[in-house]
Amino acid sequence: MEQQLKIGIIGLDTSHVSAFAKLLNDPAQEYHVPGGRVAVAYPGGSPDFEMSWSRLPGFQKELVDSYGVSIVSSPEEVAEQCDAVLLLSVDGRVHMEQLRRIAPYRKPVFVDKPFAVRSDDACSMAALSTEFGFPMMSCSALRYAEALTEALHNAEQGAVIGADYYGPLDIQPTQPGFFWYGIHTAEMLYRTLGTGCRYVQTTTNADHDQVVGVWGDGRVGTIRGNRKGNKTFGGLVHREKGTQFVNTGAYAKPYYASLLERVMALFAGGKLDIAVGETLEIIRFLEAANESRETGKAVEL
Repeated sequence: MEQQLKIGIIGLDTSHVSAFAKLLNDPAQEYHVPGGRVAVAYPGGSPDFEMSWSRLPGFQKELVDSYGVSIVSSPEEVAEQCDAVLLLSVDGRVHMEQLRRIAPYRKPVFVDKPFAVRSDDACSMAALSTEFGFPMMSCSALRYAEALTEALHNAEQGAVIGADYYGPLDIQPTQPGFFWYGIHTAEMLYRTLGTGCRYVQTTTNADHDQVVGVWGDGRVGTIRGNRKGNKTFGGLVHREKGTQFVNTGAYAKPYYASLLERVMALFAGGKLDIAVGETLEIIRFLEAANESRETGKAVEL
């Protein structure tokens, strides 16, 4: 029998709780991810964020009734009773404090998107990982959409010279501007182009936002956020000899399964698929995009 890691969850106020628990705990799931089980959880929740407090009771009930997960009263108890932590709180504002409380336990941690909603907090979280010596990664599941993975692996048309991604962009007052849903398209952009963005400029109106980022080597990448029209994600990868369409709806395998495979590699062997420095740049990219959204001017990263 393969050893089963005991996984703890902090924050039961997101649909990712249900999605992750099904894929990890139910071997009958088509895209079951082996190697660990969700065993213990701390509910958390943000009383000033409707999408947090209104959904938490239902997800907590599902974990208890369907998977027998033990509910505890603090993040510290989760860290004490598990081998690895899924920090899933939907409110990016609370991630810094929750991570600070579990850092001394030195358990590997996956922090769900958005990693933070301020660059200062993001840098402090990275510092905690270094100080206490635990591996940590954070990203959107869209980073691992099968369509994007296939496009990036197919390099027949030469080097990547730019990319454009699109997706929904509802605004949540507690998660400033692009930090709510803009994180998804930003993650896809950064998986494609890597780090090195120098400045961004945002164009905005009531229905749409578009961010243009210019990389130090001259490549240009964009993310488009829609509050009107379809709710789909996708994009274009521009190469030297052609352009690839990334149709995220073309594959049956869910983003969450592809993400959890990378997370379990982290939990089981400490393998980091994303450098923390890249995550820090993504948070600064979104922060700068928000600043440009307010001023209308280009903002340096």
